Amino acid sequence: MLLLLGASGYVGHAFATELLRRRQPFIPLTRNAIDYTNFNLLFDYIRKIRPEFLINAAGFTGKPDEDACEFAREETLAGNTLLPQTIGRACLMTNTPWGHVSSGHIYTGAKIVHNGEVRIERDLHLPEVRRLLTDHPEQIFGFTEADEPNCSFRCTPCSFYSGSKALAEAAIRQMGQCYIWRPGIPFNEHDEARNFLHKVQRSVKICDSINSLSHVEDFVRACLSLREKHAPFGTYNVVNPGFVTTRRVVRMIQRILKPDQRFEFWNDGLEWGMSAARFTHAHSILDTTKLRRAGVEMRPVEDALDDALRNWLPAAAPEKLVFH
Repeated sequence: MLLLLGASGYVGHAFATELLRRRQPFIPLTRNAIDYTNFNLLFDYIRKIRPEFLINAAGFTGKPDEDACEFAREETLAGNTLLPQTIGRACLMTNTPWGHVSSGHIYTGAKIVHNGEVRIERDLHLPEVRRLLTDHPEQIFGFTEADEPNCSFRCTPCSFYSGSKALAEAAIRQMGQCYIWRPGIPFNEHDEARNFLHKVQRSVKICDSINSLSHVEDFVRACLSLREKHAPFGTYNVVNPGFVTTRRVVRMIQRILKPDQRFEFWNDGLEWGMSAARFTHAHSILDTTKLRRAGVEMRPVEDALDDALRNWLPAAAPEKLVFH
């Protein structure tokens, strides 16, 4: 039997759905049933039911987006930094293996290889990076699990959300039998607020960023597969291989969904930063070599995007928002 925290969230709901599909017994523990932020209560509960594995998909992402974390710093630290440590201590003391949903937003930028030398470029909006993407994409690499986060309180500038997630990773990295799962920007075919594809279609004006993405259901299956394959505990980048520009995503939306709307882009990252970006936003590429070596394969990102758009389940259109 598994224990699932955060089952009502975007990623947590996907975990619950997949576990039901697999007929895997699990308890979707809610804070109404037990306040799992309280160490003593959580410790006693885990010791009583003895789960085979615990999944932590709980956290604070802010509403409507991560910018809200800047104004709710206490809640952000409690949900993203303190809660994982509480869970980690309880699992360590009960010898319970567990998995924690982290974030790829603890990095920004990518690695650029030129003349045999590797440098980290934080700003993927630079014209020379865009030219390299077009002419020599083989020279662009993602961050590996061994790379120190470069979008954290130790390596600023960073958003408060990114800083809180990086702090949690540093605290729980050596805490018992733990998987740290890092998703990219999440998406799937469901038209809801947390979905990257939803945000793009509801944006008044778009910044053409470059990112690693994670199809939510692919992410969940990959995380569960790591456990099933008895992969070594540790940190894994769990993203669909490859990277994609927002402009490329828009072209796919236009080709497949044929929406009756015009997509408008900021001229460049500088204009976007001066006009719309109130806080630092991480746009990054993550390397998936470690995941593949563990025997877990995910679809290429463009295949996953194509599938999500061809199976798109539209919802009622809310008011327009500014997408970062």
